[in-house]
Amino acid sequence: MKNLSTRIISIAGIAVVVLFNCVPGFAATTEWKIDPQHSAAQFSVRHLAISTVRGAFSKVTGTVLLDDQDITKSAVNVTIDVSTVDTREPARDKDLRSDHFFDVDHFPTMTFKSTRVEQVSPGKLKVSGDLTIRGNTKQIVLDVDGPTAPVKDPWGNQRAAINATTKINRQDFGVKWNATMDNGGVVVGDDVNITIDTEMIKQVPK
Repeated sequence: MKNLSTRIISIAGIAVVVLFNCVPGFAATTEWKIDPQHSAAQFSVRHLAISTVRGAFSKVTGTVLLDDQDITKSAVNVTIDVSTVDTREPARDKDLRSDHFFDVDHFPTMTFKSTRVEQVSPGKLKVSGDLTIRGNTKQIVLDVDGPTAPVKDPWGNQRAAINATTKINRQDFGVKWNATMDNGGVVVGDDVNITIDTEMIKQVPK
């Protein structure tokens, strides 16, 4: 009788696990916080139609919710502090913070919120979502490498990384300032290449 009771309890336990894994909201989801000290968003844009200017935003924060059973059910929420723009030229950075470009006084952050995650191949994703710059929101698609396999740092934290790239037209987001040259060309190109490198820390459930 004791063995029978133990067997019944074991079967019931297995059934509960299967049931909760099949019910939406009870999937095995882990939360990861973006580590701003080891993350950055880089960009590049054509200058005078002959060269490329590169810069970065050094404060990237946010959360990644990874569905361990179905990566396509994961979600990403990223915030970038626009005031941290750095192109290694103080005068240019000041202009980028002005209302000519990002208008930091009125729009201090840009954000990305995912709406869809597609797996292209192992370790390759396409993440669609809403990018907001200067209060203008447009849907974009990020080409994502990762997430990498987790590693444990010397302090016992589980860490993983993601690399994402995309291209946008700055005019779509209200970043419109430009000047015309004598040959009819413009000072600043419209196409902006973006690369986001993030290192994430797994959060321990409380």
